[in-house]
Amino acid sequence: MIGMSDEEYMRQALEEAQKALQEGEVPIGAIIVQGKEIVARTHNLKEARKDPTAHAEILAIQEATAKLNKWRLNDCTMYVTLEPCPMCAGALVQCRMKRVVYGVDDAKAGGAGSVLNILDEPRLNHQVYVTSGVLQEECQGIMQRFFRQLRQN
Repeated sequence: MIGMSDEEYMRQALEEAQKALQEGEVPIGAIIVQGKEIVARTHNLKEARKDPTAHAEILAIQEATAKLNKWRLNDCTMYVTLEPCPMCAGALVQCRMKRVVYGVDDAKAGGAGSVLNILDEPRLNHQVYVTSGVLQEECQGIMQRFFRQLRQN
């Protein structure tokens, strides 16, 4: 199997975000890739589960660790449409994620550099490589559509 580019993997995360949008959830999607294989694909389910921790990133970590039967994901990359929040950034450090690629900054709650920089905190036992701005316009657009619809209703 030929590996996909960051943009192609982010399109997979955007597909998950679209599912969240259709379900009335904040449209954030995440996938986890090990080697060239997608080992997890999820989206926000906070409303459906009535669970404040049901963020796309947390659910993707749970899915990947179950599938791979290990808690260390140090050979994996997460693609997520929005910058991880502090909770998710902490989980990414805890699972030793190798790399995170995200689409759009979260100026209100970002944990990967916008508000806090948990993923590159030298006092923690693990740092995560970060690539930001991948398919930024598409990732921002789906968020804007969601909040525009929310305001209209």
